[in-house]
Amino acid sequence: MGKNPVEEKQAGSMIYPKVYLYRRVVQAKLFIDSNYAGKIDLGNISDEAYFSKFHFIRLFKSAYGKTPHQYLKYVRIGKAKELLKNGVSVTEVCYSVGFESISSFSGLFSKTVGVSPSVYSAENKKIKEKIKKEPLAFVPGCYAYQHGWLENSIFEETGS
Repeated sequence: MGKNPVEEKQAGSMIYPKVYLYRRVVQAKLFIDSNYAGKIDLGNISDEAYFSKFHFIRLFKSAYGKTPHQYLKYVRIGKAKELLKNGVSVTEVCYSVGFESISSFSGLFSKTVGVSPSVYSAENKKIKEKIKKEPLAFVPGCYAYQHGWLENSIFEETGS
């Protein structure tokens, strides 16, 4: 006889289809994605998936390669980078992505990204200014050539 295509996994004394378990893990990931800016912790997240904390951590890590806490930090830093690129102040970014102190935010951001939030913001501001002054400097030469753009023009086509 062939194996059942839906693997089953035992949770406590009940047996659940693996798909059902991972659907609940995805639900918890979506909860993190939607609520990253609030005060959420492992208890809130595991409750969302209806798992014990330790069972949930194992399932989440097997699905996403990160613990729920690592994933929450990843989401918060990603959102912080977006906001800093858009010129939002470091203080505002800190609190809007769910950190309670600027020092904890700056420390984690620096450790994760490699530069402090203020340096990251300043670097992105300089890049935006350079793009406004010399847009073709940020377009790969092969792409510009392929489209007939002159080196010193702003996206003028030649020979059309």
